[in-house]
Amino acid sequence: MNIGFENQVVVITGAAGGLGMGMVKRFLEDGAIVALCDLKGAREAAEKMESDRAHGFDFDITDRAAVQSAMAKIHQELGPIQVLVNNAGINVGPEERKHVDQFSDKWWDAIVKVDLDGTYNCVKQAAPYMKEGGAIVNISSIVGLVPLRNQCAFTAAKAAVINFTKAIAMELAPQGIRANVICPGTIGLAITNRLWQNNSAMEGLLSHIPMNRQGSPEEIANATAFLASSAASYITGAVLPVDGGWTCGGFARNF
Repeated sequence: MNIGFENQVVVITGAAGGLGMGMVKRFLEDGAIVALCDLKGAREAAEKMESDRAHGFDFDITDRAAVQSAMAKIHQELGPIQVLVNNAGINVGPEERKHVDQFSDKWWDAIVKVDLDGTYNCVKQAAPYMKEGGAIVNISSIVGLVPLRNQCAFTAAKAAVINFTKAIAMELAPQGIRANVICPGTIGLAITNRLWQNNSAMEGLLSHIPMNRQGSPEEIANATAFLASSAASYITGAVLPVDGGWTCGGFARNF
């Protein structure tokens, strides 16, 4: 299957992180003009790509005025937006994973503000600059499908992203813009691997994944590129788990 984005503008939030960089590399390989967006480090990350098609934009996706300004600047400098990938997100670390009656209000507010409000802000401000045939890919999580214990905020926000994506898929379809959502399982990144710091914990994790391994950033990037491409031209409002089969039997409830 030939997936190409030659000279098409692709906006990726959370681009300076491990998952985001996997997406950046994939879209650059496919010929896209990529706007790397992050709270900080996007400009430096773009420079390291050593490509004249990589451009960095540092801004806070929870700041609506900043998002509006950034999307206008991207359109002005790079052209109409063909693809928007809402990848930016946060979650609590192991030490902050607690029952709802003990969960931090500070973390609840922060997670919902970034993971849900940030996605809304970027869609709202990018949509006017997207042309017919454009695509939005929102990154949720398997916890949006199968809740996890002690992560009530992340679970709630990621579930909301799924239904938000379905809603905008209906609203934007008449404009020729598609919207889909990917739900990654556990991905082999430093930020996730610190949750499984001993062999027994990792073995327990892998025992609940039918493919018996973690995914890679490249595999999420491949799924993202497919849903963003013309190869998926009749797909909108879809929810795609990329999890090695983890959610097939609801096993995610054990973690």
